[in-house]
Amino acid sequence: MTRAPAALPPAGLPGLDPAWSRLVSFSDADGVQRTVHLLDGADEVRSATGAEPVGVLLAVHGNPTWSYLWRALLPRAAAAGWRVVAPDQLDMGFSERTGTRRRLERRVDDLGRLTDALGLTGGSTGGGSSRVVTVGHDWGGVVSAGWAGRHRDVLAGVVLLNTAVHQPEDAALPPVLVPFTASGLHLVGTTTTRAFLRATLATARRPLSPGVAAAYLAPYRGAARRVGVGAFVADIPVTPDHPSAPALDEVAAGLSAIGADRVPSLLVWGPADPVFRQRYLADLRARLPHADVQRFEGTGHLLLEDLDADRGAPGAVVRWLEGLDARTARSAPPAGAAGGPGGSEADRQRAPLWSALRERSQDDAVAVAQLRPGGTAETLTWRQLAARVEDLAEGLAASGVRRGDRVALLVPPGPDLSALFSACLRLGAVVVVADAGLGVKGLTRAVASAGPAVVIGIERALLAARVLGWPGRRVLAGPSAGARRRALGEVEHLDDLEARGRSRRGAPGHAPLPEPSPSDQGAVLFTSGSTGPAKGVVHTHATLQALRDAAGQTCGLGRGSTLVAAFAPFAILAPLLGATAAVPETDVTKPDTLTAAALARAVAAVAPDDDAVAPVVFASPAALRRVVATAGELDDAGRAALARPRLLLSAGAPVGTELLAAAGDVLPGAECRTPYGMTEGLLVAQTNLTELQAAGPGEGVLVGSPLPGTRVATSALDALGRAVGPLVEGADAPTGELVVRSPLMKDHYDQLWDVQRESVRGTPGAAGEPGWHRTGDVGHLDAAGRVWVEGRLAHVVTTAAGPLTPVGAEQRVQQLPGVARAALVGVGPAGTQQPVVVVETTGEPGAPEPGAAPVELVDAVRRTAGTPVPVAAVLVVAELPTDVRHRSKVDRTRVAAWADGVLAGRTKADSPVEVRS
Repeated sequence: MTRAPAALPPAGLPGLDPAWSRLVSFSDADGVQRTVHLLDGADEVRSATGAEPVGVLLAVHGNPTWSYLWRALLPRAAAAGWRVVAPDQLDMGFSERTGTRRRLERRVDDLGRLTDALGLTGGSTGGGSSRVVTVGHDWGGVVSAGWAGRHRDVLAGVVLLNTAVHQPEDAALPPVLVPFTASGLHLVGTTTTRAFLRATLATARRPLSPGVAAAYLAPYRGAARRVGVGAFVADIPVTPDHPSAPALDEVAAGLSAIGADRVPSLLVWGPADPVFRQRYLADLRARLPHADVQRFEGTGHLLLEDLDADRGAPGAVVRWLEGLDARTARSAPPAGAAGGPGGSEADRQRAPLWSALRERSQDDAVAVAQLRPGGTAETLTWRQLAARVEDLAEGLAASGVRRGDRVALLVPPGPDLSALFSACLRLGAVVVVADAGLGVKGLTRAVASAGPAVVIGIERALLAARVLGWPGRRVLAGPSAGARRRALGEVEHLDDLEARGRSRRGAPGHAPLPEPSPSDQGAVLFTSGSTGPAKGVVHTHATLQALRDAAGQTCGLGRGSTLVAAFAPFAILAPLLGATAAVPETDVTKPDTLTAAALARAVAAVAPDDDAVAPVVFASPAALRRVVATAGELDDAGRAALARPRLLLSAGAPVGTELLAAAGDVLPGAECRTPYGMTEGLLVAQTNLTELQAAGPGEGVLVGSPLPGTRVATSALDALGRAVGPLVEGADAPTGELVVRSPLMKDHYDQLWDVQRESVRGTPGAAGEPGWHRTGDVGHLDAAGRVWVEGRLAHVVTTAAGPLTPVGAEQRVQQLPGVARAALVGVGPAGTQQPVVVVETTGEPGAPEPGAAPVELVDAVRRTAGTPVPVAAVLVVAELPTDVRHRSKVDRTRVAAWADGVLAGRTKADSPVEVRS
């Protein structure tokens, strides 16, 4: 092997300050003097803060990168007082080429000897601090974790990014690595050519600029300088008899010990990595169960390059360090962890989620009815439902599902879903609910991120699970036969699981399953993804109990009442209240398929005549629009059935007064209400049609008064539309981000530590008080303390005259002839954006055609919009893009990008707005 001395990087590499580079020497285990190149942020800290460093980030790169990987972290950490020390490992980057083979054990030892030479392990970090936080990516994660396990006396924290410390014996090597480990290709792929280097850089989800790509390649010009790259690949312990397998086992055991001692830890992950897949993250989480986790959807192996540094991994690491002193990682498990504390006194006083099922377990009345084509219905009585819940809970337990395991339910609303949801809760398993309304890509991302142990689904869902490689053992719910059944591969059937549980329950001396505590996690519910990738929202048993109780009080639901639910969450919730649930004949993934006739049949199934208990109807705005549009097709029986409901509820997206009034005409006996909430907290406020009509038009949508026990505040916006103001509660709270405190609010976001931190920023929730949440909605409170929603924070237009919220102007424009819907978006740089209105034509005769709006419409929009800055342009489209789940929320971000393209001449004005799949 060729030897070569260490050197400083060439000047001019993008983002790399030459002042950060140093050459440092140390004696290795053989007593040979070795020299490494490293980046050192000590002087940067002093320059940025005027003080000595508060600690050290020991940042270790992987293969085939070098310390350049940490160039964005160094100045951001320095501004927060942290000194980054980022060495190039020997035989890598600009460090010495030793001419020796350095396996994992040697590399961990080398790093220790280097930190000894730097004084990082002897009580000094160049600033009087002995705190070291390791940061490692790829192979650097393994080496830094090995160092951490051997230097516990100075270890203050562990940060790992896309790495692995354990290779399961039955797991194949990631396919992308196979060509580079094959005996005939290894040398050529990793050393003789730059194939491995280029393949690694190609994993960047955001293409690297030519300058950045060249910087990564700079230390590896010539085969002699790539020997270390090949050696690293050869050192992957693929089999138990590999020479580095014992060293890797030692690293893994050390990391588990760090986890047992609850050393503050952060896992930062790019889920689109073709090398480090979900199983490696799952292994790290098992070793560090207390760790904060931040997944950046859409990023991959080079996640440090895939997002802007401030909102990506470097920014997240620095924000995590801000709370390091206050982090109580060595104390009790966080709220919501399985086996954690029993919750507050109020939580303990609430009845368990399955208590209504127990109370009605001898009742032969219908509990759940699913309407089918042709007017038939699949039903379960309360007696049957209660028995199924216990049998399924026992069956899941017998099949190996443990308390805290996640179970994904890909089953439409109806008897099976109601039984499964309650069975999982009874067992203490965590239900994962990610509906098909997210689309194939969104659903795949959601299931993969949740990492379920079991996926229970209908045939179509399990076919997708197999083809798309979703994690978890598969259980079939419902029919499947022939070629499609064979295509499912090895699956269990729900009936067999239930029978197994029934047998287990009937065994002599069998003890019932222990009951979960209020603080145990109960469900992971995914948001709609209307403003980005869907987020997993973790609810505990306590928050679900609070939701159940609030729904019962708000909607008047309880034992003996009936809910006709065309909205999945409430179809599940009704039986937990002791109320009968009827699910209309519709495709729940397409809410706008619900017809008036189908709704009437569902009502008639549970309220066959005027003497029956008057039901409650819950439907999304998209479903209501279809019901109103098809009401003329009702026969006399259908009209009579729809006169029986006493209450109509609609939520999931803003509900206009006109739509609610039209729906009230179709259901003439129903009071029309619209609750306001979000996946994080499904019930926050509520209003009704009478109140909406009395309030009239305003600057936004009136969503009503906060529910009992709920507090709503606003946080004012700055010139760039950021919610930075202090919380203001009560009457006349000014326009700002709506901030809520509620007993039924989420526990936290799943594996989104940085998103969770932002969701409680500037609230008592940041100090640990539960129930706080920044909603991402903007709005205000009126003189009566009622909440008005003016749009989404991400959609605020930042003009030179100040931030402009979209909904008020949109509502006014939508009153113009020929306009079905409108979207107000901003085009141009933040702070000087120009407002642009994009209208969806009604398509009626005389309505504007897609393209640039005629002068008459432009003038009318400018007069009507009432914006402080004149509307710069008006464009017409045949259809505005909406979210997949609700088909109601206009995707203003996509509209804004399209409008920018049109006005810049990149896109034709009559082209459709691209719709996210």
